[in-house]
Amino acid sequence: MKRRIHLGLVLVCSLVSYFCSCSAFYLPGLAPVSFCEEGKGGEDCQTVIQLFVNRLDSVESVLPYEYDVFDFCKDAKEMRPSENLGQVLFGERIESSPYKFNFKQAVNCKAVCTKTYHKGNQEETAKLDFLKMGMQLNYQHHWIVDNMPVTWCYDVEDGQKYCNPGFPIGCLVTADGRVKDACVINAEFHDKNTFYVFNHVDIKITYHSGTTEGWRGARLVAATMEPKSIKQVDEKTLNCETGSPMAIPGDFENDVSVVYTYSVQFVEDNSIKWASRWDYILVSMPHTNIQWFSIMNSLVIVLFLSGMVAMIMLRTLHKDIARYNQVDQEDAQEESGWKQVHGDVFRPPRKGMLLSVFLGQGTQIFIMTFITLFLACLGFLSPANRGALMTCAVVLWVLLGTPAGYVSARLYKTFGGEKWKTNVLLTALLCPGIVFADFFLMNLILWVEGSSAAIPFGTLVAILALWFGISVPLTFVGAYFGFKKPAIEQPVRTNQIPRQIPEQSFFTKPIPGIVMGGILPFGCIFIQLFFILNSIWSHQMYYMFGFLFLVFIILLITCSEATILLCYFHLCAEDYHWWWRSFLTSGFTAVYLFIYAVHYFFSKLQIIGAASTILYFGYTMIMVLIFFLFTGTIGFFACFWFVNKIYSVVKVD
Repeated sequence: MKRRIHLGLVLVCSLVSYFCSCSAFYLPGLAPVSFCEEGKGGEDCQTVIQLFVNRLDSVESVLPYEYDVFDFCKDAKEMRPSENLGQVLFGERIESSPYKFNFKQAVNCKAVCTKTYHKGNQEETAKLDFLKMGMQLNYQHHWIVDNMPVTWCYDVEDGQKYCNPGFPIGCLVTADGRVKDACVINAEFHDKNTFYVFNHVDIKITYHSGTTEGWRGARLVAATMEPKSIKQVDEKTLNCETGSPMAIPGDFENDVSVVYTYSVQFVEDNSIKWASRWDYILVSMPHTNIQWFSIMNSLVIVLFLSGMVAMIMLRTLHKDIARYNQVDQEDAQEESGWKQVHGDVFRPPRKGMLLSVFLGQGTQIFIMTFITLFLACLGFLSPANRGALMTCAVVLWVLLGTPAGYVSARLYKTFGGEKWKTNVLLTALLCPGIVFADFFLMNLILWVEGSSAAIPFGTLVAILALWFGISVPLTFVGAYFGFKKPAIEQPVRTNQIPRQIPEQSFFTKPIPGIVMGGILPFGCIFIQLFFILNSIWSHQMYYMFGFLFLVFIILLITCSEATILLCYFHLCAEDYHWWWRSFLTSGFTAVYLFIYAVHYFFSKLQIIGAASTILYFGYTMIMVLIFFLFTGTIGFFACFWFVNKIYSVVKVD
C-alpha cells in the first residue's frame, strides 16, 4: 500500500513539473521575428540584426553599471527599447550598440572603434581606471540579439559544456601572478600586475530556415560568441586570428590605445525550433543541473511526514472529542485538556490591532504570490519575457489592496476593536511603508555609487502613485466591507474572568515552540532558496517555476500542520494564548531564511565593499519581512480554522 502511494505521489509531482515547465514553450508577447538576406525580403522580413547591450554586473559586487560608463564603443544613433516596470526595478538598462550586421553576410575582423587614453588627461585616466576596476571585479557584459542572450559557451569538467549569458570585460594578472578564476586562463596572460581587455569577439549566429515549414525567411535560434584579447596596431591593419594580447599595464606610464573589433558567421540548423531556443542556455547553467530524483524524493518525504502528522492529529482528536462528549460534566471538571480552556480560547489577543494589520498584509502577499507563481508556471513569465515576473508581482500587489483591507477589518472587529480609522491606515501604510523606506535607502546608496540599478526619480513617483492612488483606496474599500460585516461568530462563549494558566514545561513555553515551529517549513524550501539566491546575487537565470510551485504548495501544507500540531499541544497544556503564537510559529521560518542568507553571503558570494554589503542585507531584510508576513498568515488561518473546528464539535454547557 505504501509503495503504491509513493509511486502515485511521484507520478503526480512529475506530471505537475512537466506541465509547469516553461523552458519549452512561450506565450503571447514574444512573437518570432523573421530575417531575410538584403534585397530578398519583404516588409515583414528584417535584413539588419541589431545587437543590444544590457547593464554590466559582477558576482563580487552588488552594484551594476550601464554599458556607457565603461567607455566602450557607442552607437551613433542611441536608442533604448521600451522597458517595463520590472526591468526598471531590477536596474536593467538595455540600449543599442554599434554592433550591427546584415543577415547571412559574414564579417571577418571588422573594426568598431578605437579608444585612446593619454597619460596627462585626467578624464581619460579616470575612464581607464574605471575600466581596470571592472576587470578587477570581474564585471560581465550582457549582449542581446533578437531578445536572446549572446552566450559564451566553453567546455568544463566531465566533458560538459557551459553556456554563460555573459562574458567578462577582461582578465587581471595580479602582482603575485594569480589570474581571476572567472576569466579564461590563457597561456599568454602571464605579465604580472597587468590587465588584459577582451577587445575582439567572434560571434556565431545560428538560424532556422522557414522554407521547409511554410513561412518566409529565417528565425534566429542561437547566438554564441568567444571573447579574445588581441592587440591591434590601428584600424587599417587588422589581424583577428593571432597576435599578442591587448595588455594594459597596472601602472599607467604610457598612452594606451584599444581597438575593438568583431567577426560574424552564420550557421543554419533546422533541428532547433524557435520555441525551444533557450533550452541550450538553461540546461547548461551551473547549479541548475539538479538531481531531479533527489528533489522529488525530498518532496515526497515532506508529504509523508505531513500525512503522518495529520493522521496522528485526527486519531488523537477523535478520541478526545468522544471522551469529552461522553463523560459527565463533573468528571470533565476534574480532567485536564484542551476542553478546559473553552471559556478563554477565544479571548481577544493583546495588540490585536497589529495582528490584524499583519494578517491583512499577509493575505495580500499570499494571493499575489500564488497568482504570480501560477502564471510563471504556465510560461507567461519566462526568462524570455524580461522583467515580466517583477511587473506582474507589483501590479498584483497594488490591485489586491481590497482583500488586505477586508481581512484586517473583519479580524479587528472580531477582536472587539473600535479604532477602525487607525486600523485601515496601518493596513495600507505600515508594512508597505517599511518596505519602501528600506528600498529608498538602498536606492540612495545606488545613486551615490552611480549604479545603473538606481531607480529614476520618475519611477519612484510612479510607484508612490500606484501605492497611494490605487492600493490605498482599494484597501479602504476592502476595510469598508469588512467593518460592515458582523464579527466572526465563535463556537463558544468567553468567560469574563481569565483562567489561570498552569506552570508550563520547557517544550510548551512560547519561545521553544515558536523556534521549533519554523524548522519543518524551512526544510521544504532551502533547496529552492539556494537557486533563488543564485538567480538574484549570482546573476543566473531562474526557470524552474514548476518545482517552485510544488514547493510553494508543500510550504502551505507544512506551515499549516506544524502550527496546528503545536497549537494542539499548547491547548492540551491549558495555555490558551494561541493567536500570536500561531502567527509567530510559522512566521519564524523567516528567521531561518535570514540565517541562511547570512550563511550564503559568507560561504558562496565573493562580495567586497561596504556599499555592496549594505545593499545585500538591506534587500535581504525586505525579503525576510515579506516572507514573515506570508508564512505567519498561513499558520494563523490554519490554526484559526482548527480551533474553531474542534470547539464547535465538543459539547460545552
